[in-house]
Amino acid sequence: MTRQNISSGAPWESIVGYSRAVRIGNVITVSGTTATGPDGKIVGVGDLRAQTVQTIKNIEAALIKAGASLKDVVRTRIFVTNIAEWEKVGRVHGEFFGEIRPATSMVEVSKLIAPEMLVEIEADAVIGDW
Repeated sequence: MTRQNISSGAPWESIVGYSRAVRIGNVITVSGTTATGPDGKIVGVGDLRAQTVQTIKNIEAALIKAGASLKDVVRTRIFVTNIAEWEKVGRVHGEFFGEIRPATSMVEVSKLIAPEMLVEIEADAVIGDW
């Protein structure tokens, strides 16, 4: 099977040694993704809803580069810095995935790589008929 590494163009990818997403066959795994905008800055600083929207849009962009879409997502993992605000993240997740309903989990972490980051999401997708 062919391996396709998908880059977001972030400088951290070569430093840390990771890809935004990896596709092998019909399976795509998207790395932990945050609300980083095209300029490399965090979108929606202090706004969990805005960060969640941007994060899912970033996941969608990686999936499109890999030949998939959000409808192909079978699993998400959500990391938040304040679980008391889970519903804000959950509602946005539902706006994008309400019809798709992937398996998911949401856990609180003490912090993410930058203090202004409030949410990070991973996604797994499978393309085609199963």
